[in-house]
Amino acid sequence: MKSSSFLIAPLMLALLAGCQADNATENSAATDMAANTQQPSTPLLDLTQATIPAEVKFYNAAGSMLPGQGLKVDFDTAKHKYASVMIEPETPFDWSDLKDFNLAMDIANAGERSVQIYLDMTDIDGGNYTRTVAVPVGDSKTYYAKMSGHDLGTPDGEEHQELNFKSGLRSNPPTWESDETMFVSMWGKKNLNLKGISKIIISVQSSLYDKEITLSNVRLRQNPPFNENFLDHIVDQYGQNALVHFEGKVYSQADLDKAREQEAPELTGQVMSGYSKFGGWADGPKLEATGFFRTAKHNGKWSLVDPEGYLYFSTGLDIVRLNNTATMTGFDYDQAAMKPEERSGISPEHRTADQRINKRAQRSRYVASDTRARMYRWLPRFEDKLGRWYGYRPYAHSGALKKGESFSFYGANLQRKYGDSDPLGAWKEVSINRMLSWGFTSLGNWADPIFYDNGKIPYVANGWINGDYKTVSSNFDFWAPMPDVFDPVFEQAAIKTVKQVAAEVNDSPWCMGVFIDNEKSFGRGENNNLHYGIVINTLGRNGADVPTKAEFTRLMKAKYGTIDALNKAWDKNIASWQAFDQGIDSSLTNDTQLQDYADLLHAYGDKYFSIVSAAIKKYLPNHMYLGSRFPDWGMPIEIVKAAAKHVDVVSYNIYKEGLHPQTWGFLADIDMPSIIGEFHVGANDNGLFHPGLIHAADQHDRADMYTEYMESVIENPYFVGAHWFQYMDSPITGRAYDGENYNVGFVNVTDTPYRPMVEAARKLHSQMYPNRFNSN
Repeated sequence: MKSSSFLIAPLMLALLAGCQADNATENSAATDMAANTQQPSTPLLDLTQATIPAEVKFYNAAGSMLPGQGLKVDFDTAKHKYASVMIEPETPFDWSDLKDFNLAMDIANAGERSVQIYLDMTDIDGGNYTRTVAVPVGDSKTYYAKMSGHDLGTPDGEEHQELNFKSGLRSNPPTWESDETMFVSMWGKKNLNLKGISKIIISVQSSLYDKEITLSNVRLRQNPPFNENFLDHIVDQYGQNALVHFEGKVYSQADLDKAREQEAPELTGQVMSGYSKFGGWADGPKLEATGFFRTAKHNGKWSLVDPEGYLYFSTGLDIVRLNNTATMTGFDYDQAAMKPEERSGISPEHRTADQRINKRAQRSRYVASDTRARMYRWLPRFEDKLGRWYGYRPYAHSGALKKGESFSFYGANLQRKYGDSDPLGAWKEVSINRMLSWGFTSLGNWADPIFYDNGKIPYVANGWINGDYKTVSSNFDFWAPMPDVFDPVFEQAAIKTVKQVAAEVNDSPWCMGVFIDNEKSFGRGENNNLHYGIVINTLGRNGADVPTKAEFTRLMKAKYGTIDALNKAWDKNIASWQAFDQGIDSSLTNDTQLQDYADLLHAYGDKYFSIVSAAIKKYLPNHMYLGSRFPDWGMPIEIVKAAAKHVDVVSYNIYKEGLHPQTWGFLADIDMPSIIGEFHVGANDNGLFHPGLIHAADQHDRADMYTEYMESVIENPYFVGAHWFQYMDSPITGRAYDGENYNVGFVNVTDTPYRPMVEAARKLHSQMYPNRFNSN
């Protein structure tokens, strides 16, 4: 279909008639919503012919037309980390006259594995919106993405349009009932310029295997009638989806008791067969024992070495703690009645407990978000036994509310499951014994310090550098502005953090290492402006106010000597070094300038990691520095190389399907031990509305993908471990801090383990050491 302009109502029928939609499958799908809306759908692309439409283009992929089925796309993703099929019309699609509609497509998967596809829509302004979905192996199903949402009629400005609506959930439930699957919102510009949609891209990213789909019946449709109560009473008294049944769902106290009793025989408290006291490979070679964890290269592969000298590979679960199991209830209090919270300033958000609500404040309780308050079928009274799980969140990173009352259904379920007297003590014992039973060799990041020195399983400690130091910007400060590392106050804050961590660790041999900070916005990889954002932003500032800028001025003056030499190299016209230091137009113009920016970014990273490393060597001399856990969206090579000079192990948070060989070739040049600080896979067959960042078809597929990810790490000679994020699922209505409502746990909100995940972990760990060290 050549036309790329769509008008509403009458012309939709004309376009429908003008398309060669004579395939029975497409004709059937084209009327799939007529019973609800009495509106036809409008084909966007003719996939019924024998030839591939000219608008369809492929990148690291190949297409073929299957008679009666549609367009088969083979993604060459075992070799390439990115492969796609793109619809790019000669003239951008004009959908500006359409309201309350969605883009739908039918997708089948005849391959051997589920396929997580990313749907990217780009408009003529350069705006992009990314969504994703897992396509299971099987016959064709309908998947849809809202292009224009319902009119909610809310009074507070732009939120009347549903795509702007802030519920406090990363992904909302569907707003109408159907057997179709909604693409999950990820990131980008939700309200694209519908005057011109220039590209529609379906991609597969960082898959370890080649994938395939068959695409048909790509169309625009009117949204069915809006269910105005789509968020009402969606959560039951156990914090589960109240509207659906799923395997392992708890309906009564008897169900909780039965789950506890059935699991108890597994929790012997013994390490897995073949493991040493600290979780190392007792059946393998024994190296020098130092009494603490260290690194070593053994037969060409990097490894950790446990305190007794055994080769050690660190696997574990992050967030073995209750903080961030709470969700916003929609209620708030008179701030004058709230007691000021006390915080040390050195602990990360993930370890900071919500503030308690005093009795005076309880009397001032009011509804701050009717939307949130109506989500719950049950909340306890303050005086009830389970009222202890209320808290107060004084600040939220994102969501429907910036502050307010929180409640932990997970905590309440622990009390129901393990008793009123000491639920946390029982949970601590159960959790440690689970880690041992499931074969994990450590606790991952952000374990509650109550788990330190448990005497059964190693752990990693953590700290977060907070303080009144000056800041710089990367032009993408995701969690917070970046520190001005040349400000002396930053070094003081780093020392304060490390000293507190040292006090918690107390020189314990069970501490495998220390993470400091997390997912810092050192730079993004999409383009040079984002990659070198810290440099570009800082060069535009005044060195009198910004110590990092003053250092950049010093470095460039030392290299070039005269401002004329710099102007010639950078193709600039800067009046003097004084003018340079006061702030310049830092836009990139040539390769010489680009190399200098790389050197400046490295200097920034070198200062950051050298300061932290020096503090750890002084106050934690027997423990490894594990870095700051680079996010996969922000790991500039200059910063990675700077870290490698100062850390014992370089750490990365990598939310992909595995370690794709095309991405990790640089490790050979660095030749440093590395560790994965976070990864996960989720599904939506357990009642949650968002699977997480990486999607599986169901819990069994999730377990298979966990195994495949871990095998890719175990096979890599530079990686010495990987930690799964996280121990328990996020709350179904989103964690209070930022609305994450992911299926990412080894246990659900009722503290019930996902059996496929448990069995996959046991099998993997039983073979881990021979597979790691006996293979060539």
